[in-house]
Amino acid sequence: STSSQKSLFFNMRRVQARLERESQAAGETLDKHQLRQMISTEIGVPLHDVEMMEGRLSGSDYSLNATQSVEDEGREWIDALEDDSPQAAETVEHSHDTEQLREWLLFAMNALNERERFIVRERKLRDQPRTLESLGQELSLSKERVRQLEAA
Repeated sequence: STSSQKSLFFNMRRVQARLERESQAAGETLDKHQLRQMISTEIGVPLHDVEMMEGRLSGSDYSLNATQSVEDEGREWIDALEDDSPQAAETVEHSHDTEQLREWLLFAMNALNERERFIVRERKLRDQPRTLESLGQELSLSKERVRQLEAA
């Protein structure tokens, strides 16, 4: 929502009530259009936004626990809302898969010597992987040899 909509949502009823009280005290009668114009000027928002917010606020509220209809055997509106969060089965499956991958990675890393572990860690497990050239310089190897060790 825009800042004018937020301003209207939080201030429109209060400003409207004050303007109506002031006009009654002065013995004036304001029609709906005049009142909307005054609210628009008072809050500093376009007239169109005042009209739109008035339409939104004039609607009545409905409970999500109300039944949809008699034929739906008591089904409530809240039952029709879709939950975008992952289902429990998906969460458990993802957790299990992650744990299995972690075990395989640890097993594979333990099978490597220290230099190979270092190359794999620097090339594959970092957010910003290092280049073959920078690793070659650090390890006093050619970048081709670093690539061969990485692939092995």
